[in-house]
Amino acid sequence: MLQKSKAFSGFSVDDIKRAKIFYQDTLGLTVKDNPMGLLELHIKGGNAILVYPKPNHTPATFTILNFPVSDIEKTVVALTEKGVVFEQYKDLNTDEKGISHNEGPLIAWFKDPAGNILSVIQIDK
Repeated sequence: MLQKSKAFSGFSVDDIKRAKIFYQDTLGLTVKDNPMGLLELHIKGGNAILVYPKPNHTPATFTILNFPVSDIEKTVVALTEKGVVFEQYKDLNTDEKGISHNEGPLIAWFKDPAGNILSVIQIDK
């Protein structure tokens, strides 16, 4: 029934202006204002992701966006230089930069200004 639907995702933040600055200036994404007071994050190969303000926002306790990258070390260093702080998880074997070296691909988690969890994940070249 929905197999031909071009689905899209969305998530909430507590401060739409701070979110716009973070996603546009820090992460370098194309961000557009939506007439309904929302933000549209435009990512390669997909539909826009809606970001909406929510006064009683509670950060997601799971990863809401994963960004595949070809060189996680380079990406983590570049984002750290822009002020992004990577999470440290002992049970996920993160190194001093926040990169997890468990089985599977290398991955590092960080939070947006609203506390939502995002990641960069290394893909095979």
